[in-house]
Amino acid sequence: MKTEQQVEDVFLSKDMGVDRLIELYSKVHGFMAAHLYEAIEIVKEMRDRCDTRILSFTGNIVATGIRGIIAQLLRERIFNVVVTTCGAIDHDIAKSFGGRYLKGFFDSDDNELHRKGIHRLGNIFIPIDSYGPLIEKVTHAILRELVSKDLSKVYGIRELLHEIGKRIDDEKSILRNAAEAGIPIYVPGFLDGAFGTALLTFSQFNKLVVDVFKDEKELADIVFHSKCIGALIVGGGISKHHTLWWAQFHGGLDHVIYVTTATEWDGSLSGARPREAITWGKLKEGARSVVVYADATLVLPIIAYAAMYQK
Repeated sequence: MKTEQQVEDVFLSKDMGVDRLIELYSKVHGFMAAHLYEAIEIVKEMRDRCDTRILSFTGNIVATGIRGIIAQLLRERIFNVVVTTCGAIDHDIAKSFGGRYLKGFFDSDDNELHRKGIHRLGNIFIPIDSYGPLIEKVTHAILRELVSKDLSKVYGIRELLHEIGKRIDDEKSILRNAAEAGIPIYVPGFLDGAFGTALLTFSQFNKLVVDVFKDEKELADIVFHSKCIGALIVGGGISKHHTLWWAQFHGGLDHVIYVTTATEWDGSLSGARPREAITWGKLKEGARSVVVYADATLVLPIIAYAAMYQK
């Protein structure tokens, strides 16, 4: 492969702005700079060309300030489908209803934190009363309201999340912004967290009927009727796999960006690169794709900025 373009040395200026900074990444080129710039180009192409634009992410980043950027991407309708984990729902509900998420440290005394009733998520501290008990209280109250109106109704998880989002008064909420924009949120592992446990405990004393296939039927309709599907996949695990799994019924994704810190050498789905997805029919052979190996909290803001504000 031949190329005539040369790597350029770059300089920063005090008032250069984000747009100029993005331009510099294309000149810096090595090493992840080139991948980040390609991700920016792909997300803009996806935004302009694809009728189905999936944002897939893991719940841990919702515990950070990145939650607001995700909500903003939905408010601006840059993406129109969300696939995520139960943890994302937990953190969004907790933050929306007064949960305290505190700046902490990786190198903390976890025994001491446990004795004080504080959960640690990396370098974020979450008091116990800001998490499980709060999420259960909120979820139960909304479910009680819903079932009191119609005891015979059968809900999909996407429908329940939409109803919760309608009742959130927090402009930084992912659920609220998705509900207002009419964007479906799919959580294939909805039992794996405080929200799922709250559904279980509520169902022990109340009639709550959940159809786990409802969401899958909706996803099937989305992919079967899509002309072009693009995805920004942040992290790995079930949210990444579910996005790729359903993409195969479209013949594969047309555009995709992976943001990850996982490697492919252990054979995991989380670390697998886009080219491996081609062998499964989850990514089209001619699809435009890139992997950005980086902490999402570092690179997602600049990717989101380009998607929302650059042509």
